[in-house]
Amino acid sequence: MARYTLRQLAQFVAVADAGAISAAALKLHLSQGAVNASVTELEKIFKVQLLVRRKAHGVSLTPAGKHLYGRARLLLADAEELELSASSGGLELAGPLVIGCYLTLAPTVLPPLLEGFMREHPLVELSSVEGTQTGLLERLFDGGLDLAVVYETDLPAGLAEVELYRTSAYALLPAGHRLAEMSEVSLRDLAPEPMVLLDAPPSSHHSISLFERAGVEPNVRYRTTDFEVTRSLVGRGLGYSVLVQHPAVDASYEGLAVVSKPLVPAVKPLSVRIVWPEAVRLTDRAQAMVDFAAGYAWQSARRTAAGPPPQPA
Repeated sequence: MARYTLRQLAQFVAVADAGAISAAALKLHLSQGAVNASVTELEKIFKVQLLVRRKAHGVSLTPAGKHLYGRARLLLADAEELELSASSGGLELAGPLVIGCYLTLAPTVLPPLLEGFMREHPLVELSSVEGTQTGLLERLFDGGLDLAVVYETDLPAGLAEVELYRTSAYALLPAGHRLAEMSEVSLRDLAPEPMVLLDAPPSSHHSISLFERAGVEPNVRYRTTDFEVTRSLVGRGLGYSVLVQHPAVDASYEGLAVVSKPLVPAVKPLSVRIVWPEAVRLTDRAQAMVDFAAGYAWQSARRTAAGPPPQPA
């Protein structure tokens, strides 16, 4: 029988997260003495020093403390899952689930995921976060997200993943552009024209790499970090853009017409994936979301005239 308690482990994790006993005590609504006593008792039970206590400088984890921290977080998560599962008799999913989504994918990916998943699992407390791919991956590894939907580009090691669909880059032109009547446009023809670059990695990295592979350099005139601002600038005739996400309408926020054209030479389709840290065992809720997302009929989504719809994995 274990001599430690989940309460002691939770207080130790809180101290490690806060970096100070006083801050952890404040968050837990406990006295500093009580929290310190719990950590001290754990050190006696495991016969190792878990924290280096530095007066007025908080605490730092020892190697043993780092090991226990990782194991304790998993054990506490399993304990929470057991409580949630037992309360519903294992018949219905319940509890929190946080999914992140790359900002340009969010308008078309999140609505069907949230609406469809909640229809099947109404007791799950589902919430979403939109952001840059770098920011989402940081939150994912820090435990702030259960899952994230991102592009395949620039993904770090240590991720488990399931492909949702594939989609190809296209040229977005103002309606009156000299190339707007062509059935497809080449990167070489676009290169001298003023470009509106969606400067939000990995989108910008992907767009620039297409020109590099074609042996030409784009004339970047404007940079923006927002997908719809990019489309609005194109609609105003300030340049063209190379994008991947396909809205259902060929107009900017201002109602100005834009034209989507396939690129030549044909570019390799880009994979959209749902990812999570491979070291983390998914909760039943997260696994259900992965299964739902993988089974969703993405190919039936509305699309522009830019080309074929997203291809299923």
